[in-house]
Amino acid sequence: MANLSSLQGALQNFVAGSASVQGAAVVTPDGLPLASVLPGNMDEEKTAAMSAAMLSLGERIGTELARGEIDRIFVQGKTGYGVLTSCGEDAMLLTLASEDAKQGLLFMEIKQMTQRISAALNPATFGAS
Repeated sequence: MANLSSLQGALQNFVAGSASVQGAAVVTPDGLPLASVLPGNMDEEKTAAMSAAMLSLGERIGTELARGEIDRIFVQGKTGYGVLTSCGEDAMLLTLASEDAKQGLLFMEIKQMTQRISAALNPATFGAS
């Protein structure tokens, strides 16, 4: 069973601990928000629903283009990035980052966060780590 309060705390630390991360949300593949730290003008439920739509479209594209299982969906806009990353079968991490984010560092931070989320959602799988 997921500890949603520790998940919320981990997201808050993720956003507060990185100058380039502006927001983050953990959502289920069917679009339900589990935890989020989003900018004030963003709706948690709409963001979760859009994340599920991105995943669905990304999976379809991955299949049609023979790219295999999707690990990450990356959206780059004029004012920043949106990165949707798998945290196992049960959840995805949406990370919102500023346009000045260094992509390599951002991807490393996201990878570390997805490992924490996976452990929080499936503690028996990861033991005491």
